[in-house]
Amino acid sequence: MATNQPAALSNLLTNATGISLSAVSTNIAGTNNPLEVELQKIEDADDAAAAEVDGWIKQNNEFAAKGAGIPNAELNRRIRDKLDISRKAYQDFIQRHPNYAPARVAYASFLHDLGEEDGEYEQLLKARDLDPSIPSIWNNLANYYGEHGPITNAFICYEKAIQLDPSEPVYYHNFGTTVYLFRKDVKEYYHINEQQTFDKALLLYSNSTRLDPTNFELAYDVASTYYGIKPMRTNDALNAWTNTLKLAHDELEREGVYIHFARIEAFAGKFADAHKNLDAVTNGMYATVKHGVARMLNEKEHPEVLTNEPPLGPPLPKAVLKTNTP
Repeated sequence: MATNQPAALSNLLTNATGISLSAVSTNIAGTNNPLEVELQKIEDADDAAAAEVDGWIKQNNEFAAKGAGIPNAELNRRIRDKLDISRKAYQDFIQRHPNYAPARVAYASFLHDLGEEDGEYEQLLKARDLDPSIPSIWNNLANYYGEHGPITNAFICYEKAIQLDPSEPVYYHNFGTTVYLFRKDVKEYYHINEQQTFDKALLLYSNSTRLDPTNFELAYDVASTYYGIKPMRTNDALNAWTNTLKLAHDELEREGVYIHFARIEAFAGKFADAHKNLDAVTNGMYATVKHGVARMLNEKEHPEVLTNEPPLGPPLPKAVLKTNTP
């Protein structure tokens, strides 16, 4: 993760696309705000279009596997035409209501999904100037600064988002990920040492899991953080994976956690426990990773035995890509 920080951050951070009306300052009060109702219709149509596009892509991939798919250029043209309807709807709304900040946030999220980050940033800045009390603006700006710099702006913006809405787990999660990835900058900015930087990231993560205690993907991401902490906090790592295991939805997810248990136990010299957890992994999806952990376990258990096999990388942390709708 730390070798390519902006790319890693892009994959892990979550944009807050929804807006809580209680956090929005507008000149129109009440739950039947006509601008809100109109914007919601545009967002619903946007979601429906995105779902339809996803269906086209999946269907075309299936047809292509059988030699019957349409050319990518044609599919891309259809996708652009479909999404341009949403783009024009957002643009028309903003043209008629240029001072309605939630529309700027919604359009920025649309542009983010299309990878048009410069346009997204422009809309977020306008939304911030119109209504700086919307916390998702600051979270999404922080995400942008995390990728494009300056990174210290990301710290400031995450802190602002949390100040405005301390009950939103996504903000703590994103801030924790950024602290973990940019430890050198965190140490300089906050005048703390390496271990205190890890503690800061873990505190942010703990706030996130406290607010969203049943989120398996979040728990998985938090537990994976312990791989980067040196020296490894073995007991804390095992406790984190124990919590993750309790939240697993099915056997596939449980077996993925067993892999992590075995790897950490091997490092800690708990060889019997590591073998037990590896034996519990039977799904072929994990065969390659299981083989790598088993070889590493054998080498630690029997250091006198050498192997000429090339090393395999550790199990990779699962990215958290959940869309937030506060």
